[in-house]
Amino acid sequence: MENTIKVERAILNLTQQDLAEKIGVSRQTINSIEANRYVPSTVLALKMSEIFSKPVNDFFKLGNDD
Repeated sequence: MENTIKVERAILNLTQQDLAEKIGVSRQTINSIEANRYVPSTVLALKMSEIFSKPVNDFFKLGNDD
């Protein structure tokens, strides 16, 4: 899975810590998601969707390996 979380954060001028606090996870979790080491749950993806005011599939895309 590929994502543009880092770009979406930059648009809103949010740090990893800011986003983590808004969705109730650790900064390390955000880092792992951005680095494609961790696939978030549906609940976390939907929380990000609310913060970014975009559908989940605008910032998460299936990769060739998925």
